[in-house]
Amino acid sequence: MKCYSCNSPEAVAITRTVCDKFVKTCIDFAFFTRDAMYRTLLKSKIHRVKTTHCELHYEGSCAIDEDLMDAANIMENEQIHIWNVDNGERFVTYAIKGERGSGMISVNGSAARRACTGDLLIIASFAQVAEEKVASHQPQLVFVNEKNQQVELRHKVPTQML
Repeated sequence: MKCYSCNSPEAVAITRTVCDKFVKTCIDFAFFTRDAMYRTLLKSKIHRVKTTHCELHYEGSCAIDEDLMDAANIMENEQIHIWNVDNGERFVTYAIKGERGSGMISVNGSAARRACTGDLLIIASFAQVAEEKVASHQPQLVFVNEKNQQVELRHKVPTQML
């Protein structure tokens, strides 16, 4: 049997889809692409945090208080979407650690032109979820007070009513 990913004639006995030579590099690709369906779902959201800093000449990214990163399950260097409630700007960057317990939300680099200190932001991240796990998926929805301190954690967005 040939490797599903690299077409090598040698197959791994356990998976019977990926050769020994490429098992570390293509096994995930083979499983990810073969008859699998994934949906992009909301993984994390920090709702209506206040921008505390805008640092145009800092390396691009968004510094987030480590307590909020932990609560929302956002990792350092993870891609994040930022939606500015005050001016409608939407942009993508990555998360870096801000001082724990400080309430820091610092929009850095060129993204600093898309927010002002005091603007309300929604910070979100997404994940690829296998079709069979979609129904049980629960995002981390973090809500904060005026000092950017967590006041609530939910795992579902309520149904919007008329």
